[in-house]
Amino acid sequence: MIPYTRLFEPVTIGSIEMKNRFAMAPMGPLGLSDNEGAFNQKGMDYYVARAKGGTGLLITGVTFVDNDIEKHAMPHVPCSTHNPVHFVRTGKEMTERIHAWGTKIFLQMSGGFGRVTVPTNMGEYPPVAPSAIPHRWLDKTCRPMEIKEILHIVKMFGEGAYHAKRAGFDGVQIHAVHEGYLLDQFAISFFNHRTDEYGGSLENRLRFARQVVEEIKRTCGQDFPVTLRYSPKSFIKDYKSGALPGEIFEEKGRDLDEGVEAAKLLVQYGYDSLDVDVGSYDSWWWSHPPMYQEKGLYRPYAKLMKDHVGVPIICAGRMDTPKMAEEAIETGMCDVISLGRPLLADPDYVSKLQRGDVESIRPCISCHEGCMGRVQTYSALNCAVNPQTCRERTAAYNPVLKPKKILIVGGGVAGCEAARVLATRGHTPVLIEKSERLGGNLIPGGVPDFKEDDIALVKWYEHQLNHLDVEIQLNTEAAPGTVLSSTYDEVIIATGSRPLTLPLADSSKLFTAEEVLLKKREIGNTLIVVGGGLIGCETALWLAKQGKTITIVEQLDKILAVNGPLCHANSDMLELLIPHNNIEVRTATRITSFENDTALCHTPDGEVKIKCDGIVLAVGYRPERSLFEEIRFKRPGVHVIGDARRVKNIMYAIWDAFEVANGL
Repeated sequence: MIPYTRLFEPVTIGSIEMKNRFAMAPMGPLGLSDNEGAFNQKGMDYYVARAKGGTGLLITGVTFVDNDIEKHAMPHVPCSTHNPVHFVRTGKEMTERIHAWGTKIFLQMSGGFGRVTVPTNMGEYPPVAPSAIPHRWLDKTCRPMEIKEILHIVKMFGEGAYHAKRAGFDGVQIHAVHEGYLLDQFAISFFNHRTDEYGGSLENRLRFARQVVEEIKRTCGQDFPVTLRYSPKSFIKDYKSGALPGEIFEEKGRDLDEGVEAAKLLVQYGYDSLDVDVGSYDSWWWSHPPMYQEKGLYRPYAKLMKDHVGVPIICAGRMDTPKMAEEAIETGMCDVISLGRPLLADPDYVSKLQRGDVESIRPCISCHEGCMGRVQTYSALNCAVNPQTCRERTAAYNPVLKPKKILIVGGGVAGCEAARVLATRGHTPVLIEKSERLGGNLIPGGVPDFKEDDIALVKWYEHQLNHLDVEIQLNTEAAPGTVLSSTYDEVIIATGSRPLTLPLADSSKLFTAEEVLLKKREIGNTLIVVGGGLIGCETALWLAKQGKTITIVEQLDKILAVNGPLCHANSDMLELLIPHNNIEVRTATRITSFENDTALCHTPDGEVKIKCDGIVLAVGYRPERSLFEEIRFKRPGVHVIGDARRVKNIMYAIWDAFEVANGL
């Protein structure tokens, strides 16, 4: 019996039938385009891998149809109108490979970003928008678009869709009346102050989106599917200000009443499906939900759309729990489950689920470090937990010509990844871990309920290493003499890091974040968390949710100033959750002493005393590399990876390990 049978039923969107109810959500294809606007080899391999993995429908990340009104440097993302001959030729090669696996593919097309254009991609050109409104990121006012420019973009949508159809794409998705992009700015009265036929009434504000679908249907035929990425609610409190879950606020963007009315009109205009999310760039943590958002957060909004329009509804938003996904189908919340980051983490998610091998699905941890963090910082799409994402060909497993026996010291995430890759390739790794379980810093880090997927990642490694028959020695200390006298061909040191401490007077009430998270000591109810980085803020939030009174003391001028690249969706939401949970923050502040339940703090305004029951230290980590330093010059073939090499984050620990283990 195939588990979760409802998820593997065929479903129809317009004229095409999907083999199952799974779609790959659109994610920006940064780094997947060549200089002429086509998908490069990396892009082809990336999408084909998800087709091979069983996904019923792939929706590409955003591609542009215009490079005149809003300039986009090449290569940035694909553009079907830049060099149509080249796009069709290479696109046909990709779609043919995808179709061989029984998978359909839609090209997501955008008319532009408008006021949310990424500054690094804007150059010297002024940002455009429906009206003279503030830019999202820069202290600039956008230039209102002229009608002839709108009509030009509409025409380019038709041409771009025509080239997509010639290239073998089964349909297109319009990017869209969602998240505050250009077409959404026209649709929302808060952004659209026009007095011509593109402003005023809802029908006028949707005219741009209507003309787009009508032009595509005219050019490509009525049976060519055109879907729409659609946000029925914006969660905008003001320019550059968004609402948190449960917060009472006045919606300045699209509210649900208008969301329903607009959806009905858009379907009436000809859109064959709505791909539902919520949020905007002013409330980015809704559009790109971090771990602080609940799983399946778009389900009620998808259900609202399902109840009011007669086209298939696609629902994304942390839908990676199979039981939740099937219940969403069974209860009529949606018709298609859309997986974004879960398919970055594991391209074979769907095929593994279909054969009932749920334990082998590599979990997404919603960290945004490898995807959105790298997109916004380096214009490159990747994945923190899967180093092969968008590098399927160049980071393929290297075949082993001469198997080696390799010792790995340390069972944190770097050591586990090294063991997994080595065993997969055919080597014989032996992993030694001094504690009673694998996982390293993921164990305390995964304690807060919003970090449950960190623990899921540990369980995935345990399952993988067991499946690969990797020898694991727990509660075993690796002494230098033992390592040097061994007959291993190579040694990998993955001993991780240890927390930094502060020399304060009353050390009996000093706790590391790890001790607090693992509940190793009694800590009291009024606490100072020293360190406003990611660990400090997440620990403070976890403690505050338990009813404790928390003050964060940070030496820098702001919290979350290090540990990048952090996606704005994560850092902005966490930064707002701190005051929302009544956590006091003192920046540019340094604790100089602590005794008699009083912390003496140096601030720009002088000395301040803070009463508390104890101090939680989250001031960073130091590499634990004593074993490496002891043996590095005493035998050949010694490698150091992860935090033991350089303290960074989960992504670099995994990537370090993969690189070394795949090269030995």
